[in-house]
Amino acid sequence: MAQQTPDSRPDLAALMFPLSRSLTRAELPLLEAHGVTMWAYVVLTALRDDEASSQASLADAIGADRTRIIAVLDDLQQRKLINRQPDPSDRRSNLLSLTLAGRKTVTAAQKAIQDNENRILAGVPSTDRDAFLRVLKYLAELDDSEISPTS
Repeated sequence: MAQQTPDSRPDLAALMFPLSRSLTRAELPLLEAHGVTMWAYVVLTALRDDEASSQASLADAIGADRTRIIAVLDDLQQRKLINRQPDPSDRRSNLLSLTLAGRKTVTAAQKAIQDNENRILAGVPSTDRDAFLRVLKYLAELDDSEISPTS
């Protein structure tokens, strides 16, 4: 195998974009089996990690337009997967939280996704897998300003 030089190493986006696309495609039927769309899963996961979030802070946290998530929230509320209650400190704002059914749904969906990821990663030695996941988590938590090129 030819040795890679810094100039021949694939760019991060060139490596991650096809992987992200393939993983997303693999997740869609798993989410469908749990009765949620990708956007619903993103919302449920964010609410699991940050209970009593406002609609505005949720939209910011998941990188969605505030108006984009209204239909998703309406559907999740109608299906009793989330609660929407007026914020006592600002009656114009709603606080969102998971119901027990919402928590069970997101937990089951995530388990299905991670079971598939574990299958994919099964051939990778555990130390490499752990390092890979740590690096991905580190990169995912970087602020846009830390990723953007400096002038």
